[in-house]
Amino acid sequence: MFLSIFKNGRDEFIEKKSKFIGHSFIIHSEEEALEKLEKIKSEYKDATHNCSAYIIGEDRLIQRYNDDGEPSGTAGIPMLEVLKKEELTNVLVVATRYFGGTLLGAGGLVRAYTKTAKVAIDAGIVVSMIEHEEIAFSYDYTFHGAITNYLIKNEYIILNENYTDKVEVTLHRRLDDDKLIKDMMNMTGGGVSYEVKNTLLLPVKENKILY
Repeated sequence: MFLSIFKNGRDEFIEKKSKFIGHSFIIHSEEEALEKLEKIKSEYKDATHNCSAYIIGEDRLIQRYNDDGEPSGTAGIPMLEVLKKEELTNVLVVATRYFGGTLLGAGGLVRAYTKTAKVAIDAGIVVSMIEHEEIAFSYDYTFHGAITNYLIKNEYIILNENYTDKVEVTLHRRLDDDKLIKDMMNMTGGGVSYEVKNTLLLPVKENKILY
């Protein structure tokens, strides 16, 4: 399990006439991070600065930042600190600044770039990336009503349903969720079979999978 963002995000604000635009991206490699950074620099080539920071890997060992011409330590490092404080990984944040004519000072820059990273991350929605199984259950039609009600009550999302001589429903189950299989067995008196299709990481927010 690790923390990341659900989607790419964007938000902006004005600070003493300077416009700050925060971008957040899901990334999985330095090459991908640099490609997205270059795309932002190209899209906002008229901006005064495009500062950045990113962390990659479940071990969070790859950590980089760039001030892009701002005074050393006033942009990239504060943005990286936001990622570290939030314990995020596989995330790139880019702060685009259009200078508005009023100097912010070192402290003002640190606060502004910290805020830019934070609003970008919030726009991307912080989630827990948790390992799940895609699992298919097969059972007789007589159990279908009770099982459907159980799955709805417990907020499982049915991914697929097949109706042949039996009913087959496919859904996602957390690897540490031992209750589901036990409950299905109890409801059917052991008359349910199941097959694990694959395992995958899924974004979870407030104990709900985000699709």
